[in-house]
Amino acid sequence: MGAVADGFPAPLAVGNWLHQPARHRPDHAAIVTAERTIDYATLDAWSDRLARVLVGRGLEPGDRVATLSENSVEQVVLLFACARAGLILTPLNWHLSPDELAVQLVLFEPALTLVAASRWSEQAGGVVAPWQPEPLEDYVSDAYPAAEVTLPAPDDDAGLLLIATSGTTGIPKGALLTNRNCYWTNASLQAAVPLSADDVVLALLPQYHVGGWNIQTLLAWSLGATVVLERSFDPGRVLDLIERHRVTTLMGVPTMYVLVAEHPRFAEADLSSLRFVLVGGAAMPSSARDRWSERGVAVAVGYGLTEAGPNTLVLPPGETPPWPGAVGRPYPYVEVALRDPTDDRVLSGPGTGEILVRGPNVFAGYWRDPAATRAVVVGGWLRTGDVGERDARGIYRISGRTKEMFVSGGENVFPAEVERVLSEHPAIADAAVIGVPDPVWGEVGVAYVVAHQGAVVDVGELQAHCRAHLAHYKVPRRIVLTAELPRSPVGKVDKRHLPRDGDAT
Repeated sequence: MGAVADGFPAPLAVGNWLHQPARHRPDHAAIVTAERTIDYATLDAWSDRLARVLVGRGLEPGDRVATLSENSVEQVVLLFACARAGLILTPLNWHLSPDELAVQLVLFEPALTLVAASRWSEQAGGVVAPWQPEPLEDYVSDAYPAAEVTLPAPDDDAGLLLIATSGTTGIPKGALLTNRNCYWTNASLQAAVPLSADDVVLALLPQYHVGGWNIQTLLAWSLGATVVLERSFDPGRVLDLIERHRVTTLMGVPTMYVLVAEHPRFAEADLSSLRFVLVGGAAMPSSARDRWSERGVAVAVGYGLTEAGPNTLVLPPGETPPWPGAVGRPYPYVEVALRDPTDDRVLSGPGTGEILVRGPNVFAGYWRDPAATRAVVVGGWLRTGDVGERDARGIYRISGRTKEMFVSGGENVFPAEVERVLSEHPAIADAAVIGVPDPVWGEVGVAYVVAHQGAVVDVGELQAHCRAHLAHYKVPRRIVLTAELPRSPVGKVDKRHLPRDGDAT
């Protein structure tokens, strides 16, 4: 089985993670949805039965099982069934168009594609691809008999999750995470921001995203905790669920926390059950963090990426960020370094460079794309493409993406740094900065900003605010007030859809 982490009870093979909770607290709620509650004995039994159904229908270790579904009990059962049968769960993004789905189906070549009833009429019929979708719910019900088969022996290095990721290129790739990757990223999470069997986790991130599995939910199920599983995000409903189920922790992207904090009920809602909340995916505006802290909620900040499982850096709950935008130190069992962009040296001490990650959490590679894998895994280090700064205490913050950097008058500008300064202004809820061509400077920055509800924004004052905190070449040439920023389905700003001419969106 290989080495295991101190204090993390599960064996490496994820298929075994339900056995202990099912044995020791069979009647305890494992999953709570709006429609039903599933206990650990049921979840364990359903997963075992479905694994035998899949093997009995001819699926073999390494085969992909693709799904098109919102967050659901069925998809959780399927994940554990795949883990026990040596199969690779490939959850597809249900926000994609039929053409985009077809591209991924051709790339991943699933042996079986299961579609939830809620997605069947809306998307499945329009996909032109060599596939024969079947109803997801039928497989978890008794529609197919479980075969009398022997399940394959657990393999720590077998693929378990194939997550589509395209970054800023728009070209899909599949990041393959193994049982070992999932074990170690959850072991590191437990060592840094631990859960217990008594926790109630509110799961908001979509299950086609690595965060929908490896940030709190899989960890909760390995420990026997309860997961309140939501199909979609609604700020008012988040407050209702926290109160109704006495939620103790949740994970979300900054936009979620901003929207919940701006809900009319936020100031009076009972948040006393929350031990902490975890934020990642982008920089958390200090104003939003302050609003949650003022309600007595400790905030943990993190940084990660799909290819790292995703957990990489963390600032534990309640620890005050030592500088704006800080995302903490490396998780236990994770190594992080900085690469000098000019000569590829690994930097020591304080510095700025591309973030490198190494450890058993780092993915097995891109699906059937060894060239792309070699481009990002160099000398044992995963090259993230993110630029970070590290201070003398070993605490990191993110400066931006190497591909988003632009050059103004011969000077490098990283948009994340400018966005951070803009978001520190009390009137600004969110900001996005891009570089656009300029005949004199080569490129200059254009900032798109979203104001807090009821706030009055003075563009001249914002530029003065930037000049007070940034070098002159980093100050945006134009600042555009907009009602909202274009976002990906998981809440990250999608800069590809920002106008390059600086017009309001």
